[in-house]
Amino acid sequence: MPDMIDPVSLASQLIACPSVTPASGAVFDVLEAALRPLGFDIDRWVMGEAPDGPTENMIAIRGHGAPHFGFAGHLDVVPPGEGWSVGPYEAQVVDGRLIGRGANDMKSAIAAYVAAVARIAPGAGTLSLLITGDEEGYATYGTPRIIDRLNARGIRPDMILIGEPTSVDRLGDTVKIGRRGSVNMWIDVPGVQGHVAYPHRATNPVPPLARVVAALSEVHLDDGTDAFPPSNLEFTAVSTPTDASNVIPGEATAQLNIRFNNLHKGSDLVRMVEEIAAREAPGAKVRARISGEAFLTPPGRLFDIIVESIREETGAEPELSTSGGTSDGRFLIQLCPVVDFGLPNATMHKLDESAAVEDIRALSRIYERVVRKVLATEKSPD
Repeated sequence: MPDMIDPVSLASQLIACPSVTPASGAVFDVLEAALRPLGFDIDRWVMGEAPDGPTENMIAIRGHGAPHFGFAGHLDVVPPGEGWSVGPYEAQVVDGRLIGRGANDMKSAIAAYVAAVARIAPGAGTLSLLITGDEEGYATYGTPRIIDRLNARGIRPDMILIGEPTSVDRLGDTVKIGRRGSVNMWIDVPGVQGHVAYPHRATNPVPPLARVVAALSEVHLDDGTDAFPPSNLEFTAVSTPTDASNVIPGEATAQLNIRFNNLHKGSDLVRMVEEIAAREAPGAKVRARISGEAFLTPPGRLFDIIVESIREETGAEPELSTSGGTSDGRFLIQLCPVVDFGLPNATMHKLDESAAVEDIRALSRIYERVVRKVLATEKSPD
């Protein structure tokens, strides 16, 4: 076996590679350099053009046969912003915490997993890493294209663990067994631009758009389910092309997002918004982008293994949750059961994003327990 890998050191190397969405290049080089000595075969490719590309993806596979356990994650990060106490790509450890963009979401989890499999000798069964450079964006050339590649090669994992930061107050307190769907929409209401002193020569789009906003704000989508919280519709922007105080704008736009549970489909929600917009503002147009549908992984061996591993390492009894944002599980659920589990998520996307050094190492030990339990399974888990 190669020398053991320190997950904090590997995480630091990954953080040191700026990889704002869509990511490619150096950060994948670092990961490949860590995986090849462990016996993984690496498939990397770059595809797509701006604005959603170019994006790099990686499929790394070791071993053969059942069970096949997949680990999924992303090396892209959101922009760092201004005001960090240390450089966002310096990967400094301060007061026991590794600080850097991606330390929490989710380069440390990828490093923790690689360090875990480095402690496990190759044997029966298959291990894979499915790593994308576009999870924080629209994923146009990200995980859906990884799935295409797997399907073309006839590869299908039995179960997939995603290393998203799911814990809340302490490592191991929350595991995500499903995610809500997400759809972004833009409602464009046309008008006729003119001087505010001559309104009869113009058509103001703002009042009808306001009626649309008011009507949609009154919509009650649902009360939630046993597994999901209620769906929610939130307006995120209202804009016109002019800031002049004496000009009636020629158009007005409202932007909204709906996070929805499995009582809905994205296309049905788009249709609902279109109908309300047509009623309140005739001539309005609705543009929509469905990021993913809601999904729920049914109970099974994957839950049991992860819960057992967390309990053994931390003593925590994790909550099985569907709260929070979405993940690439919305795509990977097409292949097999999917569960998200990772670090405490309080600092993700924030200035001075960080992860406790001891949490990173404990997470690696939990991942090691998970992999060993999966590989000890005699046949493909349910």
